[in-house]
Amino acid sequence: MSAVGSVIDSEALCRVGRRAGLDAVGVCSAEPFVDTRVELERRRDEGLHGGMAFTYRNPARSTEPARSLPNGAALIVGALSYADPPHPPERPGAEGPDAQDGPVGRVARYAWSDHYRRLRDALGEVAAVLDDAGWRARVLADDNALVDRAAAHRAGLGWYGKNANLLLPGRGSWFVLGSVLTDAPLEPTGGPVPDGCGSCTRCLDGCPTDAIVAPGVVDARRCLAWLVQAPDTFPHEFREALGDRIYGCDDCQEVCPPNRRVDRAASVSEPGRTETDTPIAIEAEVDLLGMLAASDDELLARHGRWYVARRDPAHLRRNALLALANTADPADPRVVAAVASALAHPEPVVRSHAVWAARRLGLDHLAAAVENDTDPMVVAERDAPPPTPRTTR
Repeated sequence: MSAVGSVIDSEALCRVGRRAGLDAVGVCSAEPFVDTRVELERRRDEGLHGGMAFTYRNPARSTEPARSLPNGAALIVGALSYADPPHPPERPGAEGPDAQDGPVGRVARYAWSDHYRRLRDALGEVAAVLDDAGWRARVLADDNALVDRAAAHRAGLGWYGKNANLLLPGRGSWFVLGSVLTDAPLEPTGGPVPDGCGSCTRCLDGCPTDAIVAPGVVDARRCLAWLVQAPDTFPHEFREALGDRIYGCDDCQEVCPPNRRVDRAASVSEPGRTETDTPIAIEAEVDLLGMLAASDDELLARHGRWYVARRDPAHLRRNALLALANTADPADPRVVAAVASALAHPEPVVRSHAVWAARRLGLDHLAAAVENDTDPMVVAERDAPPPTPRTTR
């Protein structure tokens, strides 16, 4: 590779990205995101990160692209849509002798499929063009080395919504974002996009836990999308609000008018997609009883692309127990057996949440199984005020 690559055109790179499947592409400078760093540090100091590391762990690194690639000069930023299908598809086996009739947990739309793999593949094609031209390039997507939304905003892909997501004009926020950082001296392709939210506050009003504490500011300590990923005990005050969610939360996006317009469209025609594209496997719902019965290896094999705290499947079982308690029929013997089994699980985080699940389902007698348990997490749950049972047996 030469010390200085050949001249390369920003618009040509954007075309490569769109042909690779990206729905929107823009180029911006890789100068430090100073304002973003200041805001990340402010929110971290106020505790709004809720223990989330990611870009909060080292705001200086996350907002200075050159730390990831010395002499990094430009970012080619891409957005890939996960808008369709707008509603969960029918579960396999929903009809016929193999029908699944047990309780299921809801998965946030961005996690229905491995959209980030598709995003990285598309960005990789852009990086390959730069590499062939003699420039260095590094793909950064869902990576704590870069604040994706700040890069997409600078590249002119969209504006910051009041729910803190980036909204693309006329297309909403159902997008995953990523960048290619390069030392090639590229010309920017766009400027800031004007705010499109206006006086709308539907996302603030629609958040089930009031986690959006100000326009564009999310308190992770109240955000269900983070809490299902956070380690150890799930906060009592938000367990009922979790409902049937097993991973993520889409409420603030589902009520957003631009997204609702996208979802109402009779057909979605996305740039870069063709009728011959390989079908995408979709997992919009998860069998809760199956999750609780699965081994650690099986859980990680099925859901390993999700963020799982400490890569410990006990946290997946914790979430499954909460969703089960909020939705299942306490008269179903399979549910009773699953909760009883969880109360004897070797992991305290599973046993403690099984206590809450038993009480929430009105199966208090099952909780007697942990009467002599001395683990602090289980003792704290056993001594906590019980939830209001959903059903009186």
